[in-house]
Amino acid sequence: MILSSVDVYHLPIILIMGLAIFFGTVGARLFQKLRIPQVVGYIVIGLIIGEPCLKIINAEIVGQMESFNMFALGIIGFMIGGELKSEVFRKYGKQFMAILFSEGLFTFALVTVAVTLVCRVVLPDANWHLAVAMGLVLGAISSATAPAATVDVFWEYKCRGPLTRTILAIVALDDGLALLIFGFASSVASSLIGNGQASLLKSILMPCYEIAGAVGVGVATGLVLVVVLKYILEPDKILAFTLASVMLIIGLSHALHVDSILSAMALGATITNGLPRRSKSTFELVEKFAPPIYVLFFVLVGAGMQLGLMNAWVIIIALVYVISRTIGKFAGAWFGARISDAPKAVRQYAGLCLFSQAGVAVGLSIVAGHRFQGVLGEAIVLIITATTFLVQIIGPSCVKIAVHKAGEANKNITEEDLIKSYRVSDVMNTSPVTMLESLPLQGMLNTFGNTEALYFPVVNNSNRLLGVVTVDSIKESFLHQENMPWALACDMMLPVVDLCQESTPLEQALKQMKSCNQDCFCVVEEKTARLLGVLDARAVHRKVNAELLRRQEAADEQDHGMA
Repeated sequence: MILSSVDVYHLPIILIMGLAIFFGTVGARLFQKLRIPQVVGYIVIGLIIGEPCLKIINAEIVGQMESFNMFALGIIGFMIGGELKSEVFRKYGKQFMAILFSEGLFTFALVTVAVTLVCRVVLPDANWHLAVAMGLVLGAISSATAPAATVDVFWEYKCRGPLTRTILAIVALDDGLALLIFGFASSVASSLIGNGQASLLKSILMPCYEIAGAVGVGVATGLVLVVVLKYILEPDKILAFTLASVMLIIGLSHALHVDSILSAMALGATITNGLPRRSKSTFELVEKFAPPIYVLFFVLVGAGMQLGLMNAWVIIIALVYVISRTIGKFAGAWFGARISDAPKAVRQYAGLCLFSQAGVAVGLSIVAGHRFQGVLGEAIVLIITATTFLVQIIGPSCVKIAVHKAGEANKNITEEDLIKSYRVSDVMNTSPVTMLESLPLQGMLNTFGNTEALYFPVVNNSNRLLGVVTVDSIKESFLHQENMPWALACDMMLPVVDLCQESTPLEQALKQMKSCNQDCFCVVEEKTARLLGVLDARAVHRKVNAELLRRQEAADEQDHGMA
């Protein structure tokens, strides 16, 4: 009776959030099995439980979650800003600017021309003024590129290299260029259809204010956070201050009517350049905190899609928009990379990584919908909504293809990644210092003096493990036993409680050591208990860090060669 009274279309928000994160994660896992980026799984689950299908998450709920969406975009912007290091811009700044302006302006020009011509043919009662106005507005919106889905693929496949570096810079700067183009284009469009409410100068100055204001808010907040983080060492407090700063700049940006994503990027860039060493751990903390936020954000993106309002002529213009935008991004990115002498991977695959559009494009379409009443405004919102759905599904797969073709996937390896890939046999000490069970005290003391080890397996003549002697166990024996000169290793050894085999995954062994509060484990043959080696946690981390450094240096050399 109780269950039958539950209205699935009016569930509590917290329950809907739980369902979205749970099923979004399941969907991502299924799509990963199919070798499709996980972000596509999030969006598809959103489509299923959202407006297009089951309507469990309806437009009203998506509207209520707007503050959360702003926070999620702020986190994404903050993480992107962390990649904008000053030394990278000093070295590659001209290349970034050339590709940015080339792909943005090429796309704007091509979409404007293509949409104008098609609108003149298919749009009901359209004259040239209306067709050109729609072409200009859609052309301006087309120059924007969504960072969220692209960056999520980079993180999922642990990408590192010239292409990844270039795309991160482009998507970070792209919104600013799109705002400037939109300010100019919308002013011209308003004049063409006799709806000019603002001067051309004001239309250009407003985007400049939005960009400068966003950067100012982000940098000012970032400078304060830099000072705070210099005196804070506890990870939980670092995370709290960082998230609070992201929320503050989102709120300030909203109050000042400036772009919150740009503000978050400026905050991240200020932190990474103001604290070049300490900031790495800060971004790692946020990255570990963020996955549920990304899941819920992209599920809501899918749930909010409005696909039932399309008609034939809108679909035709939307298809022309997508095709011309794609060609513009490809051609513009290739041309910019060519004239700036960018690496081959950037010239070939940058266009594939610039396919997605979302937040800024949808936001600009809503602004256009309010500014241009009637068929023009409604058509712009419908076209951007429909094409956003399409490119959000296709875009991540294109990014995946690009980074794999460029050879940049699985190059941004962390210590945790290496540990997950190893077994105990890969890093254990196969020649540990051991003690025979009959070794007298003086022999044990001599062994202590001749080695830096603090952990000594005790074995018999067949190398079968009997116990362990540690410095602490020797001290304990001196305190509680007499006639110490006559003691043997077998008298002072401790029983071995915890063991591992060489085939044990390293991550599992290290977790077991931590739970037992041990620094060393003996590695034995499972059937005979014959000693095979010793796993020392400190030595493991030294080896893993050395391998990590070697791989990073090799990747840097390869990047230098490609450049």
